[in-house]
Amino acid sequence: MRDLTNEILELIRRTSSDLPKDVEERLKAAVEKEAPGSAARGALETILKNIDLSRRNSSPICQDTGTPIFYVKYPTGWSTLQLKKQIRAALAEATKKSYMRPNAVDAIYDKNSGNNLGGDDFPYIHFEEIEGDELTIELMLKGGGCENVGAQYSLPDSRLGAGRDLAGVRKVALDAVHKAQGQGCAPGILGVAIGGDRGSGYAKSKEVLYDKIGTPNPDPKLAALEEQLTKETNELGIGPMGFGGQTTVVDTKIAGLHRLPASYFVTVSYMCWAYRRRKMTAKANGEVVYD
Repeated sequence: MRDLTNEILELIRRTSSDLPKDVEERLKAAVEKEAPGSAARGALETILKNIDLSRRNSSPICQDTGTPIFYVKYPTGWSTLQLKKQIRAALAEATKKSYMRPNAVDAIYDKNSGNNLGGDDFPYIHFEEIEGDELTIELMLKGGGCENVGAQYSLPDSRLGAGRDLAGVRKVALDAVHKAQGQGCAPGILGVAIGGDRGSGYAKSKEVLYDKIGTPNPDPKLAALEEQLTKETNELGIGPMGFGGQTTVVDTKIAGLHRLPASYFVTVSYMCWAYRRRKMTAKANGEVVYD
């Protein structure tokens, strides 16, 4: 199979330093909603300057370069063992080149590995075998600040008056955003998973964040709830970086999972404004395309 280490290195560089255009455009639109001279507008203007500088200098958008989360879809016959080795080699090289800050800290011994590699679980790599002859690798860098304000609820929740239905989902999702305040580095993006178990809920709530901003949900009920949550979270008045204002969340993504009759989990993953996600496609003819 092909050695894609250098191409994966480029994917990491782009993800760390070059914010996707759909995210940048939403942030630019958010500036116009904030009052001139306000702290909220100032924060967004600073964020946009930072985005431009990072892109031009190939420097990390944020000092917290986050947990690398890879989703790899590979054709039959490719070796996941070799792909994993290439991804890990590329990540170590990206750290050496300062595209990534060394972030992998052993939780037991409180020691930083120095190269963003930690055991079998850092980085996180999900493999899926697919039909066809194209390999795709999607990468998300999930910062610690926004990860800290993620939440999981077990419905019914009597404290919030949230039942086992979409109305209950709405209540707990709004509660999660309200509790986060500015600590999640707003304006953010919500990834919500309804159902599953505790583990699959968290995984899915992050997986939905790979979808581009503005991509319509194929389920009309979930599409309506996404729109409602984005609108209502912005009415909370938390605003950019918690300074108050009109924009707390720029988009909401929701996925539904099957669940056991005894369980009804709602999992909320909050993504900060540094919504770093990129995709590369390795085609059968040798061409590699980046999105």
